[in-house]
Amino acid sequence: MLSSRLAFLLAPLCLGAYGVVRILDGLDGSRGPGFAWTAGHLFFLAGLVFFVQAFRTMWTMAGRSRLATAGFAAGIAGALAVGVQFGIDIVVGFLSEDRARMDACFTQIQNTPGVEAAFYSYGPMLFFVGMIVLVTLLAVRRRVPWWAPVPVLVDVVLPLLDKDFIPLGAALLLVAFAPLMREQAPGTRSPAPRTAPRTPRARP
Repeated sequence: MLSSRLAFLLAPLCLGAYGVVRILDGLDGSRGPGFAWTAGHLFFLAGLVFFVQAFRTMWTMAGRSRLATAGFAAGIAGALAVGVQFGIDIVVGFLSEDRARMDACFTQIQNTPGVEAAFYSYGPMLFFVGMIVLVTLLAVRRRVPWWAPVPVLVDVVLPLLDKDFIPLGAALLLVAFAPLMREQAPGTRSPAPRTAPRTPRARP
């Protein structure tokens, strides 16, 4: 099983990779369909897997209190919503021959009752709410520095200003998660120190 500490490293790295590929995909003035569109979205979906594991670890470190459980549940629900959104994006990219066709498909999908709210607006917000709640609880318990929730909050705000800031937000998450990479995974014990075997004393 993947180390919990490794998840705190891989989650922001995958997010950053998605952001970089997204920028490269738009250099020709259009994003998708094509290899870059699919690769970028697969990076993000991989990141979601690591984020889910990171959320579970933070939930445990936060004592599994009611508030921690609410934050964890929100994060998981948001991750599912974002996962569905990105899955739709990949399928639409495969089925479309150009960006105009993609836009037409997205319009048709998002006009389906409930889809826009669940997977494109309110649903994905739960992912970020859950992450902020969990990191804040860890700061209160002094498992991370008091300032750790700040870069997480900035990471949430930056894509609202411009999605090209996603790699910068991912770098800030690495800073916020750095103390957690040094934490011992919950439920594990440090190996007992090895002692030299005792040699029998010679009898007089």
